[in-house]
Amino acid sequence: MNPAFTKAHSEILRGMKLSRCRKCGCMRGTLENLKASLPLLKMKDAGELLQSVNEWYARLEPQEYPCFGCKYCIPPEAMTILTTKYPVLASSTLSSCEIKISNTSWPPVEGEYTVLDRSAPVAVSTLASVELEERLARLRPDGLCIVGKTETENIGIDKIVKNVISNPVITCLIVAGKDTDGHQSGGTLLALCKNGVDKNMRVIGSKGRRPILKNITPSDVDAFRKQIQIRDMIGCEDTKAIVKSVRELSRKAAPAAAASGCGCGGECNTQSTAGTSVSLSFRKPLAAVSEITAKKFDKAVKLDKAGYFVIIPSKKSGNILVEHYSYDNRLLRKIEGKNSRDIYFTIINNNWITELSHASYLGKELARAELSIKKRFKYVQDGA
Repeated sequence: MNPAFTKAHSEILRGMKLSRCRKCGCMRGTLENLKASLPLLKMKDAGELLQSVNEWYARLEPQEYPCFGCKYCIPPEAMTILTTKYPVLASSTLSSCEIKISNTSWPPVEGEYTVLDRSAPVAVSTLASVELEERLARLRPDGLCIVGKTETENIGIDKIVKNVISNPVITCLIVAGKDTDGHQSGGTLLALCKNGVDKNMRVIGSKGRRPILKNITPSDVDAFRKQIQIRDMIGCEDTKAIVKSVRELSRKAAPAAAASGCGCGGECNTQSTAGTSVSLSFRKPLAAVSEITAKKFDKAVKLDKAGYFVIIPSKKSGNILVEHYSYDNRLLRKIEGKNSRDIYFTIINNNWITELSHASYLGKELARAELSIKKRFKYVQDGA
């Protein structure tokens, strides 16, 4: 195995020996990226690493956090070793997430943020400082439009760009709070505004692990860079200092907005804020991912060759017992756990279920069983 593959294999294996890594979204995301991208390399080494990746993925534990915040995050560092040597791996990973976009309201992209005044010109990202976001939202300083955290250097920034360019009233972005170790979402925002992206939508000059933007277009980036003045307050968690910057930037933005006019070409929406009529100019809706209305199905769960499950919740012990039977009614095994998540991941990871419709049914029924223990009602398993 060549040095890049050997080093990456060694690093991921080191991470898989750590419980916190096996429960972390960083490890899960890295392994999923490798599963998707390694087949592109028609190499023996890539095939051997892919075999290990599949084995590691089966050993992952239920995810408890998207990122543990380690200063040295093993899985993405291993990915970087490979993408540096084989750039094609980077461009084929981090596939577009299903960001839900609303065409009728603002902000169009869902996320963990607080909207204070849609007609105000300043947005604030508090990066990894969640409590800072909450303090600023409570203070509601004049001029603050929206405040929220940004913990990732890819999807988190995708969402910022989409929300900002859909509201041209926002002309200032303050980046404050503690930056995320390794991910460098704050540094990536600064790099994006300064340098833009390359042909693969990688943010130029970012030191983040995976600064590849896959849910926006180059024209979105250009619009964002032209629209926004960014203020670097990374590391600052002083609410007084941030509020002072919000008010200062808001005052500077007001005369410019008045001089330029809305320029919406008849696309303005007039909103009422605190009793005052203000004109908000919103861009035409962004291209949305497809939204499909679920149809009614009368189909039964497809027969699973691996067998069927009987679910028995116990209010006394607080545990859920699941019995796995073959179709000749032979008891194969018993699985017991405190919550539905641990049980269905145990079943899936051991390949004791083979049909998607059966897996969906099992997840639904386990959730009902768990709720019956918490709410003290009688659980009766639905027919499949």
